[in-house]
Amino acid sequence: MTDEQTPSIEVVDVPGRHRFEARIDGEIAGIAQYLRRPDRLIFTHTEVLPAFEGKGVGSALAKSALDTVRAARLGVEPRCPFFASYIRRHKAYADLVVGP
Repeated sequence: MTDEQTPSIEVVDVPGRHRFEARIDGEIAGIAQYLRRPDRLIFTHTEVLPAFEGKGVGSALAKSALDTVRAARLGVEPRCPFFASYIRRHKAYADLVVGP
């Protein structure tokens, strides 16, 4: 694989915008929006820009966001279908899920 096929994806939490952003070469490639509660993050929407689809952006967003949640000792409410599906496929994150 070349570097074009496996870009370096940086994921950052942007609390002021209530979202995680995935960036490739400084350009926003995708977002995961959330609502913050004292004990959890409620993921409401995930979007990968069309130019970056199929490059692992969504998975990088979910993994980084869930790792951040775990490190903060919070729970997750996956209202976003992408996050719900990601957690179902990656059972190591199932313990983070809390109900509405």
